[in-house]
Amino acid sequence: MKVISFKICPFVQRVTALLEAKDIPYQIEFISLSEKPEWFLDISPNGQVPVLITDEGRALFESDAIVEYLEEVYPALQPDLSAEDRAINRAWSYLASKNYLVQCGAQRSPDQVALQERSARLGQAFDRMEAQLGEGPYFGGETMGMVDIAWLPLLHRADIVFRHSGYDFVGERPRLKAWQTRLLRDDLAARSVAPDFVDAFSAFYLSDDTFLGRGQRAERRCVDRPSAAGSCC
Repeated sequence: MKVISFKICPFVQRVTALLEAKDIPYQIEFISLSEKPEWFLDISPNGQVPVLITDEGRALFESDAIVEYLEEVYPALQPDLSAEDRAINRAWSYLASKNYLVQCGAQRSPDQVALQERSARLGQAFDRMEAQLGEGPYFGGETMGMVDIAWLPLLHRADIVFRHSGYDFVGERPRLKAWQTRLLRDDLAARSVAPDFVDAFSAFYLSDDTFLGRGQRAERRCVDRPSAAGSCC
């Protein structure tokens, strides 16, 4: 089994995190989205990653379809769920995945105004999850499930941004913060990305082209020296 990937794509991480959680062996091949190889365009109708090449050699595309395939073919993370619970989990997972690009856009914000506007959109999803979460430690209680896997890329990236810039996408949401801490406590997030993921992520989202990379430092300098006041995957 092989995953075709772009290194910092959250949709890919959702797939690889599920593969890791299920302990399914796989290979991974990274491509450049700016120079997509012809063989990739031949097997990816939408020209996007991830693509999963199954053991039978068939190419699956769209992360929603891929994770559903992996959940059906391999032992389920939560095998005793009712049909209604599985449907609810798919809906909460979809809320995560449709905000991947929202977070990407916020991370690439060129200035503070854009960051605030874009973060507000992501914050709406975080507010809904904050209200939905129970005592945990996972979304469904004691066992990790598909919703946890879907939200992992968002919470992983929020943690990296906070550690490197001080900007907190999670904010004052105690249940979401506790959930984030639990999901990142083991090494699933690290195992689901390339060894140099943080460097690649930072080079794109925390560079001087972005407010998170440039503006936070500038803001701190202005606090220290008030007289010195004078832009996806």
